Amino acid sequence: MATDTVSAVSTGKRTPGFQQAKLFRIYNHYRVVISLVLVALLFVDPVNFDTRFRFLDYYQFGVMGYLALNGFISLTLLAGFQPKKRHITLSILLDILILHGLLLTSTGVTNGLANLVIVSVAAGNILTPSRTGTFYAALAAISSLSVSGWAMLTLGESADEIVRAGSLGIVYFAAAFILQNISRRMMKSEALASSRAQSIVELEQINQQIIQRMRTGILVLDRHNHIRLANAAAEELLFGIPTDDLDVPDTKSRDLPQPLKSGLDAWLKNPEKRTEPFQSAPTSPLLQVNFTQLDQERGDQILVFIEDMSKVTQQAQHMKLASLGRLTAGIAHEIRNPLGAISHAAQLMEESDHLDRGDAKMLDIIQRHSRRVNGIIENVLSLSRRKSANADLVDVGNWLKEFRTDFLQTQENTVPATVVRLNTASTIPEARFDKSQIEQVMVNLCDNGLRYSHQHSGERKIELRAGATADGKRAYVDVRDFGPGIEPSSRHQVFEPFYTTDKGGTGLGLYLAKELCEANQAHLSLVEDNQPGCCFRITFAPPGRLI
Repeated sequence: MATDTVSAVSTGKRTPGFQQAKLFRIYNHYRVVISLVLVALLFVDPVNFDTRFRFLDYYQFGVMGYLALNGFISLTLLAGFQPKKRHITLSILLDILILHGLLLTSTGVTNGLANLVIVSVAAGNILTPSRTGTFYAALAAISSLSVSGWAMLTLGESADEIVRAGSLGIVYFAAAFILQNISRRMMKSEALASSRAQSIVELEQINQQIIQRMRTGILVLDRHNHIRLANAAAEELLFGIPTDDLDVPDTKSRDLPQPLKSGLDAWLKNPEKRTEPFQSAPTSPLLQVNFTQLDQERGDQILVFIEDMSKVTQQAQHMKLASLGRLTAGIAHEIRNPLGAISHAAQLMEESDHLDRGDAKMLDIIQRHSRRVNGIIENVLSLSRRKSANADLVDVGNWLKEFRTDFLQTQENTVPATVVRLNTASTIPEARFDKSQIEQVMVNLCDNGLRYSHQHSGERKIELRAGATADGKRAYVDVRDFGPGIEPSSRHQVFEPFYTTDKGGTGLGLYLAKELCEANQAHLSLVEDNQPGCCFRITFAPPGRLI
């Protein structure tokens, strides 16, 4: 019983047993007070008690015993005893019998103590609103009639005692029926209220689950820009916390990223102005936020919707390139036929013995640009024919070592020799991705890094690094070159299709790499760390997330 009560208190629910025990405690306080009053009356006018009371000694003993009984029950309740229904029933029965014993030893049912019996019957019907309540009324009526009949037969009392006892019996039954009806209505109302409260709790839990599982980030801010509520998507987009990480610090104690604060201040000054997209961190995706006030009159709280713009941009560019891929697929043979003829004619001209230096230079230009056009067609076709990821759980450290070994085997005959440094952390979380697709990304990044390192320093040298993010839940892989780096004004364009700083490039390599990373729920970003060269980072999703 104690466990049930604690459970009821902890969950905020009031079970019938809990309410019954609480009401019984209140009733017992009343009985203790009545007992003390009765004992105190013994010392008010003790001289006249001998003339007015039938059995004074028994009456005094009964009053003192009644006080001792109620005191004992109070102590047990204070000690933590939880009364059950049978204990309450026994207590009410003892009350009725003890009070009638006091009526018998005092002046009979005409005494004011008879009113206390009415209270006991009423309390019994409130505490146990069932047929037991009618039994209380019947027992009280029979006891009152018995006391009056005994007094009339043995002590010669008048018949008014019987009339008084009958009137009290009617009052007992009336109190029982009325209070039982009221108690039933109250129980129905309480059950209905409890059912509705449970429905509200369930709806709140469902809403909480929906909000937490939404891919749109949701924040609720107070007037001081403190976070009142944040769903899992908002924590991941703003603070880099994985959505399946349950052991995260309290988000309410976090500060808003500075770009979000600036956007909020601008919106408060001009609610009609749309906030510009921003990044909460250099390696985080591009975010778009929208603000609205929860309470239009008071404006105490602000609701913030956070959208991952990279997904929207990805979908738009995917649609654009899919259309371009279909167009290219349709006219590829129309382009390749004359392109092949041009390339073949150039090869035949190279075999001529009458070429001067100027003609040879022009043929080199023809061959080089023919290969570039063919590369563009191949890349666009590969985007339109891209397969879905077939992900496996991978040990990133071992996988990176194997990739380095395989990649160096393809670079054995290069001049100067290829150097690939490897630096892995001692503890790296596992990651889930398609090895063939991510290896394609790594080859692209490594080839670019070696080319730019050779152009800038004369060495074909790159560095591979693997580690864990700050939260320790996700793995990342860095590819760093030792080239000239990328101008700050061009950093936001490096992943756009057809953008390149290499005159011989197609501008689709990094875009295709980012597409493949997104297909594996990984994020490809350019790290800004003020180090020489460029550093591209692949941040993998938590290993528990399925692709």
